[in-house]
Amino acid sequence: MSTTDTTPRVSVIIPVYNCDRYISQAIESILAQTYQSYEIIVIDDGSTDNTRLVLQPYIETIRYVYQENQGVSAARNHGIDLARGELIAFLDADDFFLPDKLTAQVGVFDTQPNLGIVHSGWRRVNQQGDTIKDETPWNYVAKLDLEGWLRWKPIGTMGTLMFRRHWLKQVGSFEVGLGQAEDVDLVLRLALRGCEAEWLQQSTVCYRQHDRNTMRDGVSQAQSINGVLDKFFASESLPLGIRLLEKQVRYNTFVWSSWYLYYTGFYSEMVEYLQKSWQYTPFLPVGTVINWIESFTGFSENMGDDLDADKLAKTDEWQQLMGWVISNSGVW
Repeated sequence: MSTTDTTPRVSVIIPVYNCDRYISQAIESILAQTYQSYEIIVIDDGSTDNTRLVLQPYIETIRYVYQENQGVSAARNHGIDLARGELIAFLDADDFFLPDKLTAQVGVFDTQPNLGIVHSGWRRVNQQGDTIKDETPWNYVAKLDLEGWLRWKPIGTMGTLMFRRHWLKQVGSFEVGLGQAEDVDLVLRLALRGCEAEWLQQSTVCYRQHDRNTMRDGVSQAQSINGVLDKFFASESLPLGIRLLEKQVRYNTFVWSSWYLYYTGFYSEMVEYLQKSWQYTPFLPVGTVINWIESFTGFSENMGDDLDADKLAKTDEWQQLMGWVISNSGVW
């Protein structure tokens, strides 16, 4: 671990808001790292629970800063401003690192000095920390260039990413106004500036699934990710090849958003986003509906669930959607 007399190579930034239940495990997972040149910066974003009390045993080994509640992006940006490390890693307060996280990612930077980002897989765990599944996104995103980030958005949690600090400063770090999808917005801006990224093909962080995950808010997630695309495609500096991907990217993102809204119980909003996908579909009407079902099935399987297509088809919202499809297709 870094001391005040030495400059750490890595700054690990933990934004925390009312997460007294899990923050100790997050801290302990950093202290257990096989790589030791790091500092831990905890930005308490206005917690009203026992977070400050839980952190007291670590107060000599972390840099603890309290701020009025401003949201996770502002908290991360505050941490970046305080960071002394050449490399920046983030850890959400309810997640935890695997022991070789820092060693492995720093090693990739050392062998490829041109890199600005090293990305990795992640392990989904339940509320108790037991393994559900290891995610290996390099199997479907071979190259982390602008097109790869844009098409697939292969980020499960910020804890998988490690950055060179100067790249974060160059693009202005996180956009504070975004409720969610701030990670996708950041990597798109970095890639558009020419920031190179590479995979570390192993899980480095455990992403805890529980009822208080921000990802459970399907409406905010759908609004945020599609808002990021609105901003991205409004840029005048996009390469022509990227601009030509807009229709396909918009369609796929609307369909994913629709599935996530269904998965989190927002059926009316699911219909709204499937209707939005209609204007971008590359398929004929019947093929579009088939693709919706196939996509929902695939997304559910990736989460370890089976889509009950019969249950979906019997909902009032889906039947109303099919009526809308018929009236807007002209043929059926």
